[in-house]
Amino acid sequence: MRISELCSLKMSQFDFNDYIIKIYGKGSKERLIQICNVSVQQLIDKYIVTMELNEDDYFFLNRLGNRISEQSVRYMIKDYAKNANIPQHITPHMFRHSFATLLLEEDVDLRYIQQMLGHSSITTTQIYTHTSISKQRTILASKHPRNKLLVNTQKIKQ
Repeated sequence: MRISELCSLKMSQFDFNDYIIKIYGKGSKERLIQICNVSVQQLIDKYIVTMELNEDDYFFLNRLGNRISEQSVRYMIKDYAKNANIPQHITPHMFRHSFATLLLEEDVDLRYIQQMLGHSSITTTQIYTHTSISKQRTILASKHPRNKLLVNTQKIKQ
């Protein structure tokens, strides 16, 4: 989710039977995000009860009961990173980028990643997803076409 989508998320966008969130992205495009992890589903349920959220409420509220701001999210990430002794400057967008990269490294098709990120163009998704050298090494070691060829090394003269 983009930070703007996160901060404007409302309870009415949740389907709690199937744990699907309807996201309204850039250009009023709509996409669905599924929450498949049972532990995350339970945390969402507990959060809703604890926060006493109603159908019309924003999902993430500040201490005054208003929707959380993008700046507040940035500040919280900065604070968590500091408390975890992480020296790098971490932004909300880095989570989105990491999500896309990790899916790609798990061999998820780029078109699915494009859909999950809400990109209208596959070119935009390709910018987000760089592959690591270690992943390239794994691919070449296991899937290079030359690996299927039998080479008789005894006939090679030195």
